[in-house]
Amino acid sequence: MQDIRGLSLEDLNNTLKEWGEPPFHARQVFFWIYKRGIKDFSQMSDLSLELRNRLKEGFFLSDLVPAEKLQSKDGTEKILFRLKDGNLVEAVSIPAQGRVTGCVSTQAGCKFACRFCASGLSGFKRNLSSAEIIEEVLYLKNHSAAKKLTHLVFMGTGEPLDNYDNVMKAVRIINSPEALDIGTRRITISTAGVVPGIKKLSQEGLQIELSVSLHAADDKIRSQLMPINKIYPVKNLLAACNDYMEKTNRQVTFEYVLIKGLNSDLQSAQKLSTILKGLRLAKVNLIPSNPVKELKLEPPERADILGFKGYLLKHGINTTLRKSRGEDIEASCGQLRLKYEKK
Repeated sequence: MQDIRGLSLEDLNNTLKEWGEPPFHARQVFFWIYKRGIKDFSQMSDLSLELRNRLKEGFFLSDLVPAEKLQSKDGTEKILFRLKDGNLVEAVSIPAQGRVTGCVSTQAGCKFACRFCASGLSGFKRNLSSAEIIEEVLYLKNHSAAKKLTHLVFMGTGEPLDNYDNVMKAVRIINSPEALDIGTRRITISTAGVVPGIKKLSQEGLQIELSVSLHAADDKIRSQLMPINKIYPVKNLLAACNDYMEKTNRQVTFEYVLIKGLNSDLQSAQKLSTILKGLRLAKVNLIPSNPVKELKLEPPERADILGFKGYLLKHGINTTLRKSRGEDIEASCGQLRLKYEKK
């Protein structure tokens, strides 16, 4: 039996046709699930009793239950979910003026073992299905104070482009007007630099925002931080990103975690400025590293952070400094999951 949230509107239309049912019923089912947040087929009152029973026999609507929830003083909420098989994933709801951003996971664990990230410390377990990804999104929407979700980022546990097909199916359902109707320009996919995935994404015909974990301007330091760089080095990664910008006309954000004594001096800023100079839609998002005890990393001093940012801006690189959210609840990727697994 399959979770019905893994079906697109077209998939459900086709199933209902096979059952001899009018396809307009698919829109009704989507309305109940995505607009009303219903989790029980029997409550879909404008469907015949026979069809409701048929749906119960053929599909299910699982209920994602939090293992733990943490609320920050700034309104950020982090939720740890235990999946049906016992695996743990994290999602975050980030309210701001006029918007609510959801951050969701795409894998249980992560195989890429980036040095600054807690997500991969307990290893890779499995991919999430498209239905499980959508479950996270629906939970964040239905439990936000405003009962809405305006923006979505695939930046939780796991590498989205390593679970490409499930992520893209989820994106298309989330984007569907009959479902959550979140525009693709409000959806961001974050990657550690899976070059074939970036190339494939550029062919989708969707104006999705792309966020790339760069964190160093040369192969030596980036390989220390991110083992994936040994497979897809900086030159190849930037070429794929430039191609993505040209094909989609969308900005690519390069995430850069500033780590004391490693990649945060002015020489590193100079190298970063040089390699990004020719990318017309490039943006840098500077992120002071989180002090995760297991990773033995520290953020630079405030003056060094501002000096790094100032250098990039002075040399024409569009640069922002991420405002930390949820620090008091350890809201960065993998921290809550890691803490919970140690209990």
